[in-house]
Amino acid sequence: MDTVDPLRFIFAFLFVLGLIGLMGFGLKRYGHRLSGRGWLPQEEGGRVQVLEVRWIDTRRKLALVRRDNVEHLLLLSDKGEQVIESGIKKDE
Repeated sequence: MDTVDPLRFIFAFLFVLGLIGLMGFGLKRYGHRLSGRGWLPQEEGGRVQVLEVRWIDTRRKLALVRRDNVEHLLLLSDKGEQVIESGIKKDE
């Protein structure tokens, strides 16, 4: 057995680990653009808009939703949805 074969295996293994790490970094940095309505065209003139979504942890997220110029803060989780604050007036 040559010394080239183990070195080739180690370099290939490190290269694959580097690619996995690069993909993980890219998904963490730019993955929010792929979720939700990121791929769909924005509808103009609708009454309902999702203004902002923030993850609290892996199971829960906050969503700020506007309907007819009134904003609502929602807590979304796997157990259901809950209205945190309703009737927030939009600052013009």
